[in-house]
Amino acid sequence: MASPLTTSQLLARGLDRLRGLSESAHIDAELLLAYSLDVPRVRLKSHPEELRRQAEAQRYLALVERRAAGEPLAYITGSREFWTLRLTIDDSVLVPRPETELLVERGLALCASPAAAILDLGTGSGAIALALASERPGWRITAVDASARALAVARANAARLGLDVELLEGSWFAPLARRRFDLILSNPPYIAPGDPALPALRFEPQTALTAPADGLADLHAIIRAAPGHLCPGGWLALEHGATQAPAVAAELVARGFDSVRSHRDLGGHLRVTEGRIA
Repeated sequence: MASPLTTSQLLARGLDRLRGLSESAHIDAELLLAYSLDVPRVRLKSHPEELRRQAEAQRYLALVERRAAGEPLAYITGSREFWTLRLTIDDSVLVPRPETELLVERGLALCASPAAAILDLGTGSGAIALALASERPGWRITAVDASARALAVARANAARLGLDVELLEGSWFAPLARRRFDLILSNPPYIAPGDPALPALRFEPQTALTAPADGLADLHAIIRAAPGHLCPGGWLALEHGATQAPAVAAELVARGFDSVRSHRDLGGHLRVTEGRIA
């Protein structure tokens, strides 16, 4: 029978397995151990000498193997931090990324009205809509997604966080009839099929990642339909790939948007492009 391992020894085993396989191996190893033991992460440091039962060690090392195979940490633990919120996540939705917080920042900057009508297209876990709702409780926020499973995740997040967001099922503007909004935001699929980045994203829903026409098809579809759903002077803000800003900006101008501009994410990539309809 194997001798019990201390917390620090168990953590070291997890780190050894993940080193070289994850860019955040040390953090991943710690977060997985805290999750598997159901203890605060700080306890791993304050009580490194605690002995762990064999069942605890086996559970942890099984989770480490899932991470070593490339499964996102958020799917393993079932949660992800985004903005100031902790969101429930499963493999029906994309893992919210720090880059998308730029879209939230732009939304807050673009709309000054305390009672605006806001639309989030392709909401997934509800990350963008719920972040905005947490900051602007007077806004009337609607979120749309074509996936019933994704909407179930968003609905559960809204209920747990106590945030009021209208959630509708459908493709882009389909469930909205002639409704208009002061601000529309979207992080649509924008990766081209066959892109070399896709194998690393194999655990995430591919329909939420990829779009035809070099990844631009959904971005163009949203831009073309958006004027019919924006109030005069309303804004459209879109997340896109790091090389797609010129194409998105050109499409916005072609569809009658003005004040078109792009913004860089923390990595220095042009990540969000916005425009205002007259």
